[in-house]
Amino acid sequence: MAFLKDELEGFVPTEQQKEIMKEITLGSTLLKLSKVEPMKSDKKTIPVLTEGPGAYWVGEGDRIQTSSAQWIHPEIEAKKIAVIVPVTKEKLADTVIDVFKEITPEIAKAFYLTIDSAGLFGVNSPFAKSLFSVAKDSENLIENGTGNTFDIDVSNAMALVETAGHDVTGFIGHRGIKNTLRTLRDTNGNQIYVPGVTQNELYGSTVEFASNGGFDKTKADLIMGNFDYSLVGIREGIKYEILKEATLHSQTMSDGKPLSLAENDMVAIKATMRLGFLPIKEDAFAAITPKATTQG
Repeated sequence: MAFLKDELEGFVPTEQQKEIMKEITLGSTLLKLSKVEPMKSDKKTIPVLTEGPGAYWVGEGDRIQTSSAQWIHPEIEAKKIAVIVPVTKEKLADTVIDVFKEITPEIAKAFYLTIDSAGLFGVNSPFAKSLFSVAKDSENLIENGTGNTFDIDVSNAMALVETAGHDVTGFIGHRGIKNTLRTLRDTNGNQIYVPGVTQNELYGSTVEFASNGGFDKTKADLIMGNFDYSLVGIREGIKYEILKEATLHSQTMSDGKPLSLAENDMVAIKATMRLGFLPIKEDAFAAITPKATTQG
């Protein structure tokens, strides 16, 4: 049985890795809806079919025509994401398994908030594009209130994606938009948005709500698109390292000073994983932006 004091760095035990990844997936709206690809190296080229071979009517005795499929080969690159969790020095006397059982929720939350904010809006992101940025670059933005009612705004935004030849397979919004969705009704008084125990639906497609911190509601109320073209690559293995002397400037103590592990008689566990993100088709995404405020 490995104790933390004897294993100051290495890979998180397999069962704890599975639990962390499970919680990350449950917490991340991006991972729930996107196409997830395992990566065995930091870069991976993924063939994507953009136009398939056609079929033809053939007369008796006529030669059958041939056609070729068209492919693109986008490359996704994994980048390192890290979280540092301070713990008491007493944790060094516990087993590696027990320690990671205890701090799994903290690691998972830090990871999925960072993944969502980067993939959705490009916040502190190492990736060139986010879903909001590609919707903006494609001019697939509809301002909330343009169509008088929110359901019309959503329909108009979906039409932008559909005009580009794609179907909307999912929506991601912030929690503050839930009530707006709940009040939507069709001409017969039926709910347009259908909340469920395991899945929420709008116009027949899944709706996910990002946790606070993962969605920038100053930029968008709802992001939608064909998430088959939202690609997430996950590199195998979550690594950890024990820090003993670091000063954590992101952690402020009661005296207003940064947490000093040595001065506060603590240690910290740094966990890292590698993940890549790439919107393959930029015009496959659209967004509803907040209603513009009038300056008085």
